[in-house]
Amino acid sequence: MFKVVKKRLLAEQIFLMDIDAPRVAQSAQPGQFVILRVREKGERIPLTICDYNREEGTVTIVTQCIGASTYLICEHAEGDYILDFAGPLGQATELIKESDEELSKKKILFIGGGVGAAPVYPQVKYLSERGFKPDVIIGAKSKNYVILEEEMRKVSNEFYITTDDGSYGFKGLVTDKLKDLVENENKKYDLVVTIGPMIMMKFVSMLTKKYGIPTVASLNTLMVDGTGMCGACRVSIGGKTKFTCVDGPEFDAHLVDFDEAIRRQNMYRTIEGQKIAEMESKDHKCKIGRDK
Repeated sequence: MFKVVKKRLLAEQIFLMDIDAPRVAQSAQPGQFVILRVREKGERIPLTICDYNREEGTVTIVTQCIGASTYLICEHAEGDYILDFAGPLGQATELIKESDEELSKKKILFIGGGVGAAPVYPQVKYLSERGFKPDVIIGAKSKNYVILEEEMRKVSNEFYITTDDGSYGFKGLVTDKLKDLVENENKKYDLVVTIGPMIMMKFVSMLTKKYGIPTVASLNTLMVDGTGMCGACRVSIGGKTKFTCVDGPEFDAHLVDFDEAIRRQNMYRTIEGQKIAEMESKDHKCKIGRDK
């Protein structure tokens, strides 16, 4: 059992929770995720780690109430317990493998959309703690849906907010702001990391490919089982099949078949699609521990 030690409302139907999970906190890295289960016969929910505190033994998650299982998570109050909290899972960001010399030569931009700001934060914080503050663009529907603004400003170099309706910050999409920075402000970037809705990452990738900027996309929203057994998160990367939960969740965005990923994501939103996934997974072998 894992105790909810802190709960905070970030925006409408979006909650931040600190979970008492010392073993997970001890080994967590930016870019990884956890799987939690509220009750014995409940759905297994993969959530990207938003933050972790090794000293206090806590892991921070951000959950948006968009379905039955996420509503069950969000109903938990401080002092309540979550049944299962497994992790860290998946591959950490490649940035942790780079030396200070390598990072010092890079101008990095993070682009997050909606709840995607949550998994952006630990990577930006990690780079900031090493002395390399990146630029950040965070997009939201309106001012009421902007999350983690204060935390992000502390660890960013330049921090930009975009809103669809213009109620806060730059009016427009994150791609509009990226275009403005590159074409009007002559900003130069060596790497873009984008996390958020699949369609947003697709168009960010298309734009950065035009500019010749290497780009990484996190496909965390595609995961279902989270361990490589169901095969639901398979995606084509440069024409090769990869599994988001064990090979990712981060991939070279310019090699991702986003149209395929979007179709697969939409399929699993329906009961019929879930049944198809179950049938497809009968012949699918577990990919845990396989050679990369």
